[in-house]
Amino acid sequence: MTGDETKNSKIETSGLVVEALPDALFKVELQDKSVILAYLAGKMRINHIRILVGDKVRLILDPYGGKGRITRRL
Repeated sequence: MTGDETKNSKIETSGLVVEALPDALFKVELQDKSVILAYLAGKMRINHIRILVGDKVRLILDPYGGKGRITRRL
């Protein structure tokens, strides 16, 4: 795989928000019971979409691991 293929390969999944942290960061429990750190996508910040503990969210995982970007509240 080249760098462009890695950057463009998006892994979408859903999870449950278990903890809200400062600066629009959240701890999200994925379907496989692992907990990752996720941040709020820019469009959600601009439109003031509120995310609360217990919300189901859709997120895109970073291909290199570690973080995710919350793109939708379900």
